Amino acid sequence: MIRFILVQNRQGKTRLEKWYSNYSEHERNKLKAEVHRTVASRDQKHQSNFVEFHNHRIVYRRYAGLFFCFCIDTNDNELSLLEAIHLFVEVLDAYHGNVCELDLVFNFYWVYSVLDEMFLAGEIQETSRSVILSRMEQLSALE
Repeated sequence: MIRFILVQNRQGKTRLEKWYSNYSEHERNKLKAEVHRTVASRDQKHQSNFVEFHNHRIVYRRYAGLFFCFCIDTNDNELSLLEAIHLFVEVLDAYHGNVCELDLVFNFYWVYSVLDEMFLAGEIQETSRSVILSRMEQLSALE
């Protein structure tokens, strides 16, 4: 199960957060800082994208200046989550061209909609890029 999803820039500013487990505001702020310290200090060329973190595991991927971090249970499949991160970025790229930090800031409602289409209650719900994009087009038509 996914515990939380964070998208942070290189300075540690959180641009997107989704929590599937119950944490207090103090715990969330502490976790965001710890995740950034852990992920940002790793060598991208010689270390894997999986980090043991408390009793869980962080699966992350860096795209340009953004870290896409998923906290999962230790018995979950890390590679499937790594592919889910890549799919999430592909869907965002399909909509925005080449997604950047400002796209996440100014179109946060759309980004959260994509996130909700892909993940439900901390589990992967949809893995088809075309299905996700067609559902997002249907949502856009309603507005």
